[in-house]
Amino acid sequence: MNSKIATDAGSLKRGVALLKILATAGSRGQALTEVAEKAGIPHPTAHRILKQLITEGLAIQHFETHRYKLGPLVFELGLAGSSLHDIRDLCEPSMRDLAQQTEDTVYLVLRSGFEAVCMHRCEGPFPIRALVLEVGSRRPLGVGAGGLAILAAIDPEERGAVIERVEPYLPDFGNMSADLLRDACDKTVADGMSLVQNKVSMGVTAVGIPFRNSVGTPIGAISVAALTQRMPNSRIQKIAAELRREAANIEARLRKSNWSQANAPQR
Repeated sequence: MNSKIATDAGSLKRGVALLKILATAGSRGQALTEVAEKAGIPHPTAHRILKQLITEGLAIQHFETHRYKLGPLVFELGLAGSSLHDIRDLCEPSMRDLAQQTEDTVYLVLRSGFEAVCMHRCEGPFPIRALVLEVGSRRPLGVGAGGLAILAAIDPEERGAVIERVEPYLPDFGNMSADLLRDACDKTVADGMSLVQNKVSMGVTAVGIPFRNSVGTPIGAISVAALTQRMPNSRIQKIAAELRREAANIEARLRKSNWSQANAPQR
């Protein structure tokens, strides 16, 4: 391969990695030190790539805090892409029904490589809402009810590779560890649902169920999050049954659309 092409490909890969890191930062942004550390690249390299991203409108730097955030072009590209590949339209009816039935918050999470991305959120009418995820936020696959549901549904060998890859990031989420995540996956498989109680977000319990594309690959999950005091075991089981029904409805819509063929999960 031409050395320049190889260099350009490497820079593109690092640039995408930095954009994913900034996507987890929210409105506060992240410092250069944090970005470089999470990307596993030297500070000068991270700084150079961030400058390039800023020039292209893909990132911005706050003039006072000097922290980095996603730029306006990311939003514009997201709007353009959503019109072509928006799974939210297929999931919205199920999420809306679940939010009304449970009165709580319903989340749509999709797999993106070794991460779970929150793609959509529907809020129920209960006055105190469990808003634990922002749309667009990313977490290591396996963290949270949606990500755990997806991770537990994939092939055990691949699951082990994912856990090994995300292990360094787990302590940031309720002192999670690789062993605890493996145990959580085993329990999810045995129970037929993911259940996260007072771990990632204190005082919140969430239940998740995965859904698969037309070839049977787990690509996403829907989950319901509520105040723990509203989630006795009887209600957890009822919500899990409702989630299973709507996950089946989503899979049926996927089979009728061309989304499954056009959007294989990234690995």
